[in-house]
Amino acid sequence: MPEVSINHIPIGGKNPLVFFLGPCVIESREHTLFMAEQLADLARGMQFPLVFKASFDKANRTDIDSYRGPGLERGLQILAEVKEKFGLPLMTDIHEPYQAEPVSAVVDILQIPAFLCRQTDLVVAAARTGRVINVKKGQFLAPSDVKYIVKKIEAVGNQKILLTDRGTSFGYSTLISDVRAIPLMQATGYPVIYDATHSAQLPGGMTTGGERAFIPYHVRAMVAAGCDGIFMEVHDNVNQAKSDRSTQYPLDQLPQLLSAAIAISQLIRDLA
Repeated sequence: MPEVSINHIPIGGKNPLVFFLGPCVIESREHTLFMAEQLADLARGMQFPLVFKASFDKANRTDIDSYRGPGLERGLQILAEVKEKFGLPLMTDIHEPYQAEPVSAVVDILQIPAFLCRQTDLVVAAARTGRVINVKKGQFLAPSDVKYIVKKIEAVGNQKILLTDRGTSFGYSTLISDVRAIPLMQATGYPVIYDATHSAQLPGGMTTGGERAFIPYHVRAMVAAGCDGIFMEVHDNVNQAKSDRSTQYPLDQLPQLLSAAIAISQLIRDLA
């Protein structure tokens, strides 16, 4: 499997597990900088590669009155400050093709949200920036069908591709995580990330629920299945989070879970 590198962080193959961590949405400048500092310190202390993630706009909220974020301009200002202060590579999602260029000027990885993974104009616009593209597999899509999304990105000459599994729809208001998704998506030739927090969601209703208690089980299983990275939304006060409060992972519980994931990953890579 070819490596994809982000600011000299190699992803894939026998390289160390990469963690994509941060709050669901930019709640404020102060909170975002606080979370970035906490995660940067944790990564330094535990010696794991970190990509900071946060959304400037949650464009797919169910409730019209739900908090969406500070928007494109202010959001990019805050993310640029994170990069300047802490030197962390950044990932954020885009929802419309016009956002690709301005976001790529600040952010290292452009993320295609799961619900939009088949939107050709969006995917191609992101790919044309030359940035690394992380595509979240739609809950409605079979793992083997991500190859068609990969072809769209490759068609414009971009081979900096990451694929993320975030669970698959199983009837109404339920997601399942299938360990087969990791090797099936890796068969495209690109690294595969596992989104442990969104996979614990229970979609439906005015606000999406979730089962946070199962997140550690998801992480351990998918790392054992050979994923190349773990994506988790993390918050210092999950009950006060402005988005996805049912599934963001508590910051104070994160070190224990990451230690387990790193240990399993090292074992799997040694055996491979």
